[in-house]
Amino acid sequence: MMQTGVKTKIKLDRVVKLGLYKTIFKRLLDICCSLLAIIILSPVLLIIAILVRIKLGSPVIFKQKRPGKHEEIFTLYKFRTMTNKRNKDGDLLPDNLRATSFGNTLRKTSLDELPELFNILKGDMSIVGPRPLMVEYLPYYTDEERHRHDMRPGLTGLAQVSGRSYLSWEERFELDNEYIRNCSFILDCKIIWKTVLQIFKRKNVADIERIRTDKKGTYIFHEGRVFRRLDVERSEGNL
Repeated sequence: MMQTGVKTKIKLDRVVKLGLYKTIFKRLLDICCSLLAIIILSPVLLIIAILVRIKLGSPVIFKQKRPGKHEEIFTLYKFRTMTNKRNKDGDLLPDNLRATSFGNTLRKTSLDELPELFNILKGDMSIVGPRPLMVEYLPYYTDEERHRHDMRPGLTGLAQVSGRSYLSWEERFELDNEYIRNCSFILDCKIIWKTVLQIFKRKNVADIERIRTDKKGTYIFHEGRVFRRLDVERSEGNL
């Protein structure tokens, strides 16, 4: 009985420390909003799935392992936005050569992200939180940056409405941890509103058809800006 009482007190202390919104209401809102969105947007999901199958082929859903809360690995769902074109050696062509106008439109409007509503409903993700990145990046975070995994990853986040593809890794991680420290219902509402505005304005969204890539994972934007995968950037920095 005493052990049960101690466990209950620890849970209550955790709720008080983190706040009711972080520990209880945020997850309840995620469940209700994702389920409602899936029901309302089911015709849109079906139409996009059919168009992806016709224009890009199978599979319709792109699946990839990503680290979630406490770095637990889950399967992320998105609509595929590229073809499977390969060179004569059987290797996939660079992203810009596999991109299509249809897939680029899905990315610019964030419609490719809609299947992540099922991730939210399952509990893998939240509506708002740090975006889930590649599993391969895990060894390259600093101890401070690793705190971005203290909460569920999000469909959108503070970094996404503050520059998205045009931020450095350090800027992204600082914004992620700023969100972790200051998470609240009001902040989530602000981020969701800014996300909606950003989608309609198509602001800070890279045009994949105009980006050149190499085998190392370097992305060269049409404006001349260079962006590298985190593992490539930090492994090269340690050479």
